[in-house]
Amino acid sequence: MSESVYKVVELVGTSTESWEKAAAAAVETAAQSLRDLRIAEVVEMDMQLDEGKVVAYRTKVKISFKYQVGD
Repeated sequence: MSESVYKVVELVGTSTESWEKAAAAAVETAAQSLRDLRIAEVVEMDMQLDEGKVVAYRTKVKISFKYQVGD
């Protein structure tokens, strides 16, 4: 078995509908510029409020991807 190294970045996705869609937005956006994504870990969820009403869901995720020499 070969040894591997993974890099971890932390992102915040937003959605007006749900925390799940906010997390998916973060992963889908990361996948456009990062390759070989491996794990997405939800680390925090919160909501943006306006006049006592929820206007957006925010999900902070840590995403890991395989480190390539030269990255």
